[in-house]
Amino acid sequence: MKNSKKTPQTLIMPDSEQLIRAVVTSTAVETGQEPQKLAEALKEKREKYAHLRLAV
Repeated sequence: MKNSKKTPQTLIMPDSEQLIRAVVTSTAVETGQEPQKLAEALKEKREKYAHLRLAV
């Protein structure tokens, strides 16, 4: 039998640019829209609602 000790892994948190790119790419694949247009629309909405915060 093998000794199956797991080595600890360090998690790297994605930055906001990586998260936005992932959301845009996923949405573009699912909806068939162009990623550039989706990214622009997302950026406009983020700027429009920047003054609002999510409740935690």
